[in-house]
Amino acid sequence: MSENTLSNNSNSASSNTTSGSSTSASTSTNNGGTTTTTTMMNGHIGTHFTSKNNFESYGRSTDTYLSIPQFYAGRSVFITGGTGFMGKVLVEKLLRSCPDIKNIYLLIRPKRGHEVSQRLNELLEAPLFEKLRREKPKDLSKVIPISGDITSEELGISDSDQALLCRNVSIVFHSAATVKFDEKLKLSVTINMLGTKRLVELCHRMMSLDALIHVSTAYCNCDRTEVSEVIYAPPYNPDDIISLVNWLPEDTLDKLTPSLIGERPNTYTFTKALAEHMLLKEAGNLPVAIVRPSIVTASLNEPFAGWIDNLNGPTGLLSAMAKGIFRTIVCEENCIADVVPVDIVINLMITAAWRTASHKTDNLLIYNCCTGQRHPITWGTFVNYAVDLARKHPLEGCAWYPGGSLRSNATMNSVNAFIVHYIPAYILDVMARCIGKKPIFVKIQNKIAKAVECLNYFATHEWQFKDDNVCALLQTLSPNDRDNFVFDVTTINWEKYMERYVLGFREFLFKQKPQSLPGSRKKMMRLYYIDILTKLFMVICTWRFLMSRSKRLNALWSSFLQNILKLVRLMPFL
Repeated sequence: MSENTLSNNSNSASSNTTSGSSTSASTSTNNGGTTTTTTMMNGHIGTHFTSKNNFESYGRSTDTYLSIPQFYAGRSVFITGGTGFMGKVLVEKLLRSCPDIKNIYLLIRPKRGHEVSQRLNELLEAPLFEKLRREKPKDLSKVIPISGDITSEELGISDSDQALLCRNVSIVFHSAATVKFDEKLKLSVTINMLGTKRLVELCHRMMSLDALIHVSTAYCNCDRTEVSEVIYAPPYNPDDIISLVNWLPEDTLDKLTPSLIGERPNTYTFTKALAEHMLLKEAGNLPVAIVRPSIVTASLNEPFAGWIDNLNGPTGLLSAMAKGIFRTIVCEENCIADVVPVDIVINLMITAAWRTASHKTDNLLIYNCCTGQRHPITWGTFVNYAVDLARKHPLEGCAWYPGGSLRSNATMNSVNAFIVHYIPAYILDVMARCIGKKPIFVKIQNKIAKAVECLNYFATHEWQFKDDNVCALLQTLSPNDRDNFVFDVTTINWEKYMERYVLGFREFLFKQKPQSLPGSRKKMMRLYYIDILTKLFMVICTWRFLMSRSKRLNALWSSFLQNILKLVRLMPFL
């Protein structure tokens, strides 16, 4: 892959293709007191902005500073992916913190015979919206479903709904994507690339569009160890990949996928990288910004600490570990675990839209939303916190005492996994059959093994995600906006966050009430003693087996015991 980076200026995407080692820079200052710097390296451009003097750039008077809630007042927003994990938090945050927002249009796909209105009602009845239902129930009526499908032509939106969006919407958040790491290339291209292209086509028709925020991923450039806030040259022309997907049979495409994605570990990171470049090409003069989160996990504070609604990423593995059915993984414990709470990402997205709309520029700004650069935590610390807290706040129905080991050697991990995962699973399945129940434990272990395989790459590599634009954006906020839309990752207390995380998936994923904790802790103590006795039994059995196979070892053991007995007899005289 080329080491060059592509222009972040949509008007120069095709012209800046010269080669060489020269570096130049140009700056421009807008009326907000901030400076945008466009740096050219080897004929390509990366854009960064810096604040001259924090909030003082705008003056202390509220007349010269339009706060984020004021900016969203009277505006209508269109969101793709609004029924997903991040989309739900975005909707809730906009309704709660921008109370004068006009409407929020959600692209919702009819699913399993459920109409979009029914799916919207189910969404708004989720625990996430409890505070709004209690304090501002009328505000929920601002959320309006738009029937459509990201995989369809024109997003599957009717002509009348397209006209409605084009008349009313001024802010667009595009977060719809397939996040399955092992997704087929055809579907991944259809959703992550074609879906983005179709959305941009719709945005070009919006009469008063002020900002389009595209949610990418920090790992779209995971073939590099240092990732700046620029768009890197893609391995292929996005249009060629789209044509290839449309032309080739799917079975042939599946065979070609490993060679197409190259050094990237999966189709997700591959198609997200191509989608960024396609967006740069297709956006033209649209006001666009890209937000790249790393590994998105449970909320830090909003709307309440620890909220999570899926088993994606590390959450599924931590849950299995807390249940006692997952105990070993290939992982470099000293590598940075670049996890970021979902509300941090959402606050940055909302602020990025405010910035993009209120400070017009020809440049496409990118924000790497990550923790590793400013406030890192290693995988070893992350897992140790999780194990300790899973014992402190145990789940109901634990199969075994929680524990976990990180191994850098894949072969040793496979051997250990067979011993601690599959042997117990087979034994439990045999017992289940004997009492007339359905055997499920081997099937569970197979699912966990598949999930672990998808995550191994990210647990054994480390990246430096530069976040200069994020830090500069933070400095442009007033104190009130900085407090209300928190995305400063240095405020995270990792130990407290992990406790909220564990309590969060206990309550929101496993639906277990806090009142059940005392009983679960009593059972956890029993599991602790069973675990100790089991380990002691295995040590004794192993030792006896070795003794029976080795006369020399037997003689050494007898000599050792005799010396111990002699020492005990001499103790009264010492």
